[in-house]
Amino acid sequence: MDMEKEIQKLLDAVADLRHKANANACFGEPVLVEDCVVIPVASVSYGFGAGIGQCPRMEDMGMRKAPDTEEPKVTEQEENDIDSGKGGGGGGGASARPIAALEVTSKGVRVEPVMDEQKLALAGALLIGWNVFWLARALIKIFGQQD
Repeated sequence: MDMEKEIQKLLDAVADLRHKANANACFGEPVLVEDCVVIPVASVSYGFGAGIGQCPRMEDMGMRKAPDTEEPKVTEQEENDIDSGKGGGGGGGASARPIAALEVTSKGVRVEPVMDEQKLALAGALLIGWNVFWLARALIKIFGQQD
């Protein structure tokens, strides 16, 4: 019976997600600045996953358990739980990042992209590293490797 409740929770989460993943999640509330309306635009993504499974019992796979010499004693219920090999899990997440702003004026609509400083800094660091590598390699070829 618990499995039915869990599945119902999952279906409710999916239905809730359908209502949240729409254009309103990507476009923010318009802001009026003088004679210009600014509409923020974001990239919004949702994701989730779930799974259930059952492993075969050790005896069914031709294996035997280790002798019960050093291991602590377990109850019969715990032994049945161990043998059943049932399990399940799930998770999810959401991400939102600004990508642009729409400026609507009497002259027309203009899109102002938002720069992602982290990606720009990472690209710059990778470019510097690449240049240092090739410069060092060229200098070793020119002057030879000192032993």
